Amino acid sequence: MSNADDFFVRFWGVRGSVPCPGPDTVRYGGNTSCLEIRCGDHLLIMDAGTGLRGLSDTLGAGPLDADLFMTHTHLDHVCGWPYLQALTNPATTLTAWSGHLKAPHTLESVLERFLKDPATPVNDETLAAAIAWRDFAIGDVLEPHTDVVIRTAPLNHPNGASGYRVEFGGRSICYITDTEHEIDKLDENVLGLIKGADVVIYDATYTDEEFPKFIAWGHSTWEEGVRLCDAADVRTFVVFHHDPGHNDDTMDAISGELEIARPGSVVAREGMVLRP
Repeated sequence: MSNADDFFVRFWGVRGSVPCPGPDTVRYGGNTSCLEIRCGDHLLIMDAGTGLRGLSDTLGAGPLDADLFMTHTHLDHVCGWPYLQALTNPATTLTAWSGHLKAPHTLESVLERFLKDPATPVNDETLAAAIAWRDFAIGDVLEPHTDVVIRTAPLNHPNGASGYRVEFGGRSICYITDTEHEIDKLDENVLGLIKGADVVIYDATYTDEEFPKFIAWGHSTWEEGVRLCDAADVRTFVVFHHDPGHNDDTMDAISGELEIARPGSVVAREGMVLRP
């Protein structure tokens, strides 16, 4: 039997597009996308942005037994990959999953580009971990472990992206980034994935006021997240993938508006832990 402490998500990187650490982002954080989801004894890493370095520091040099799930492989979601220390440990076993890539590209072919001299600290000589590469078709239901089910759905983003719904012990955490909505039309793929979920982490890069200037950039708004979560009867909505141009004061203002629009919702901060 699982309990409330068995299943949680910890936020290591909450920004989109480019890391932006500095005095204006200390309260919410400046690292790019990376989540740690614990399902009992199982470690799931969602994306490998610069936030992965902080997670790696807590894990040490391994050995590590984990699954890495990539929403997509744009630079802000993969630039922390070479800094996962456990990659140099021969006892590390990592299963890496992705569904957005089209032939001839595979997750292995994309991520191996980042492990080459002279650009990164892990290279062909020092990479020692056993990595199992799992390219799937978006829409597949994945079972990385007997007690963990992960549902997937397509997201609207340049070059494609996959949304995830992690189910464990009768509860669910959804990770929906990067995706762009249509004005005045809820995304049926997202609605289907998040229906009745306990926690939904959603790409809220912009505000509705800003959004028209960034159509076709592949991102959404916190207000659209509210509309989706209301329609899908979601319990807790989490604003994520903050625009690097939104400083702490801007994020505080969004947080205040969010609490009025959907009480109990949360703006993601680095280090934050949520239990569904």
